[in-house]
Amino acid sequence: MQTTEWIERNRQYTLTDGASGFSIALAGMKFSAADLAEMADKFTRARCEMARLEAGEIKNPDEHRKVTHFTDRAAYPASAEFAAVEQFAAAVRAGKITGQGGRFRSLIVNGIGGSALGPQLVQFAINGPYWNELKETGRRRYLKVYFLDNTDSAGFADVLAVIDPATTLVATVSKSGGTQETRNNMIALENCYAERGVDFAKHAVAVTMQDSGLWKHAAERGWLKVFEMAESIGGRTSETSIVGHLPAALAGIDFRQFLAGAGFMDEWTRGPDYRANPAYLLAAMWYIAGEGKGNRNMVIIPYSDRLILLSRYFQQLVMESLGKEKGLDGRTVHQGLNVFGNKGGTDAHAFIQQLNDGRDDFFITFIEVLKDAMILPVDETSSMGTYLHGFQEGLSAALRSKGRQVISITIEEVNEYNLGLIIALYERAVAVYAEFININAFHQPGVQAYKLAAGNILELRRKFMQAMMETGEISGTAAELAAQAGLPEYEVEIGGLLAKAALNCAVVNREYDTEKGWIYHIK
Repeated sequence: MQTTEWIERNRQYTLTDGASGFSIALAGMKFSAADLAEMADKFTRARCEMARLEAGEIKNPDEHRKVTHFTDRAAYPASAEFAAVEQFAAAVRAGKITGQGGRFRSLIVNGIGGSALGPQLVQFAINGPYWNELKETGRRRYLKVYFLDNTDSAGFADVLAVIDPATTLVATVSKSGGTQETRNNMIALENCYAERGVDFAKHAVAVTMQDSGLWKHAAERGWLKVFEMAESIGGRTSETSIVGHLPAALAGIDFRQFLAGAGFMDEWTRGPDYRANPAYLLAAMWYIAGEGKGNRNMVIIPYSDRLILLSRYFQQLVMESLGKEKGLDGRTVHQGLNVFGNKGGTDAHAFIQQLNDGRDDFFITFIEVLKDAMILPVDETSSMGTYLHGFQEGLSAALRSKGRQVISITIEEVNEYNLGLIIALYERAVAVYAEFININAFHQPGVQAYKLAAGNILELRRKFMQAMMETGEISGTAAELAAQAGLPEYEVEIGGLLAKAALNCAVVNREYDTEKGWIYHIK
């Protein structure tokens, strides 16, 4: 592309907000004005459906639910719930609400998916990776923050090694109140606190739907506080709700500014003219690049150490929302967009080699932060920040010269307002893209399917171990023991269960036989 054409294309396809300094440049994507014009009906449909969503109509038909994260966050700052969170956080910080060991020093956020990933992103972006290592004065008496986001005992042990239960507040976050991974961590925490003579109830709060299992559990045991989460807000779009607010407030993050940024982007992306609407254009780029079928991977590269979790956050938002087997009309469509990423310029020493020279099966989005955290000269004319900018611009040019497709987003600095802008932009773009391809972006049947499958495995384990206990002391291969239990068709699954049990259960051990493989002994 000639320089004059490139300049003109950038002028035409760059949208900028002068107040915040946010901009998005789409000129590096392969599309034409005619391509956009051909999507006129899709833009019209998306605009109508987004209006229906924000008017409170059912937009998650499979679960017969409204979808309210866009509208709820506009009203949330003036709500009693917002005030309650701020008051609670202020009381914790001031030492008016204390634990058994005095003032709370630490917070454990116990959740999974959006209940943890959103708060992790905001905490890492705003307070940085070494927040917990700062002295209390450096943290302005706000809490250290740790996360339990899996049912992995290693993660639990790591957190337990660095906290004092007597001065640690636990926020358990589960919309349904029955998420198994979160419940497992809650039970383990209750047991660990009890073993140390600490009353867990005086150190526990919950965020959940009213009358959920978690709500009732907390109320029955007299937890410090239960904060209500709306049924109409999904986990992956919950960061601008009370789910993100509570951990942010306890860590000194200005959540009101975060919501202000999201609110501004919501207003911008309600605009009827797709040519001036960043979310509609962004969704159109995804659609055109992937031929409406997700045929290209989405690569997210923030040029900021603080934003390294952004690609993981968008991975959940995009893939859980758009990865669907069925369309709204019931037809099989197998839609989705793969998302992966790293951070610049680390990425240039990682997978950029393939993006530059390998398969042309992606489009890349660079997110640049203009303001340097520190001015660190490296020679008479350059600093670390100017090198980072040079690497980003150079990589973008190199990729475009190879015919690769590039989107560039720019913000002035990493702060609450700008983070709200970016999250709200992608939430709207995902919702619009879902309308383009006629799917429900707001349910997750695949997630439910794996939970059911996991339940089946746990039930198989129960049946097998019951059969073995009735048999008495026994030895054999997985095949032999499965047959003994009357479950020969589950030989592979039982082998996996036995391998796990041999290293974690006192009544099972194993030894390796070079001819038969693993021999298991059940006492």
